[in-house]
Amino acid sequence: MYNKITEKDVAALRAIVGESDVLVGEEISPDYAHDELGGIEKMPEALVRVYSTEQISEVMKLAYERCIPVTVRGSGTGLVGAAVAVEGGILMETTKMNKILELDRNNLTVTVQPGVLLMELAAFAEENDFLYPPDPGEKSATIGGNISTNAGGMRAVKYGVTRDYVRALTVVMPNGEILELGAKVAKNSSGYSLKDLVIGSEGTLCIITEAVLKLVPLPKVSVSLLVPFKDMKSAIEAVPEIIRSKVTPTAIEYMSRDTILFSESYLGKKFPDTKNDAYILLTFDGNTDEQVEADMNTVANLCLEIGAIDAYIVDTEERKKSVWSARGAFLEAIKASTSEMDECDVVVPKDMIAEFIKFTHALSDEMGVRIPSFGHAGDGNLHIYICRDDLDDATWKQKLEVCFDRMYKKAEELGGLVSGEHGIGYAKKDYLKKQYGETPIALMQGIKRVFDTKNILNPGKVCF
Repeated sequence: MYNKITEKDVAALRAIVGESDVLVGEEISPDYAHDELGGIEKMPEALVRVYSTEQISEVMKLAYERCIPVTVRGSGTGLVGAAVAVEGGILMETTKMNKILELDRNNLTVTVQPGVLLMELAAFAEENDFLYPPDPGEKSATIGGNISTNAGGMRAVKYGVTRDYVRALTVVMPNGEILELGAKVAKNSSGYSLKDLVIGSEGTLCIITEAVLKLVPLPKVSVSLLVPFKDMKSAIEAVPEIIRSKVTPTAIEYMSRDTILFSESYLGKKFPDTKNDAYILLTFDGNTDEQVEADMNTVANLCLEIGAIDAYIVDTEERKKSVWSARGAFLEAIKASTSEMDECDVVVPKDMIAEFIKFTHALSDEMGVRIPSFGHAGDGNLHIYICRDDLDDATWKQKLEVCFDRMYKKAEELGGLVSGEHGIGYAKKDYLKKQYGETPIALMQGIKRVFDTKNILNPGKVCF
């Protein structure tokens, strides 16, 4: 179906981007064969580093004419194999397209290239008294990757997800055509929203080369609240009560004692409190001390009334850094605690979180594997990790498959979905097909065929 890359193709690619930005064979680092988790591995035939929309257009014209598959890669921080070149071909790296192009203070937008890192955009916005609200845990991910997976993060409770902040996209189609989707406007009812089809499509429809993103004014005050509970059930059951209190925290994160201890060990830093089994970490922001303190006190008192052990105010920079650096390191800390792991990124209705977490504990005992977890309690998005530890290959594969099957089935029973923010990629596509059924998958495949008639962009992912 696909053509292999020839020496003539390599020469043509080098003529487009430069001699040093096309690597082949052993010139390519093995790191490019996998993403963050590393469960899916395949080396590309060529690694092409691009610097502009025009270069991407020329590369795609060549790939389209020659029927060569192209997989786009940012920082490689994904967890489902979406940036792995499973069909070989070209791996197109966009990290060099890392410029912040424009800050429009009048329209509250910022225009960026796809290789800008989330932490770079967040810092730039704050320096200019703005906030870019999407806040996924992996700050070294690229904005292109965030848009491609519709990343959510910890502030989704109050501010929403990446989709809510994308106003316009410049994209390159599989045949090399350059399109502008959306506009720098607050409202748009002009036909089908092609921009929104691209968001969350994981590089299967077109290649994002610029994005116009919405900003909000930077809140003047931000305070966190760490609330310990005697057990997981008590902690999770507090979340619906908090939401019903008519206070809208910026973030509501759930974490267990075991996960915190992993993070302490990984970072070599102490967490403010590790005596209890479960914790809720909340953040409140606003423009006045009085408003933020009132919201925080309302929630603190409510938590204490319904069984919280205490409520610690996290208001100094030192305390904030201690708490949030630990939270940000959970994935890496769990990864460092085991020989191998895989993730179940489910989202369930908020009032079903406790039941799902309780189910994972029972599954862990039944299967004899460690299944630590943490997640965004305010929006029902949970990150569940199955750890290999000292299991042999055959036992690990068998238990991993059973655990995934059981957890995705349970999520569906509770009204949930297969992925909350990490996407489908290669690893989870069979679970998506099982949950959605024939017609929705056929609709997705039809959309893919309209965008990409030769199926050369990130083939083998999401719905194929």
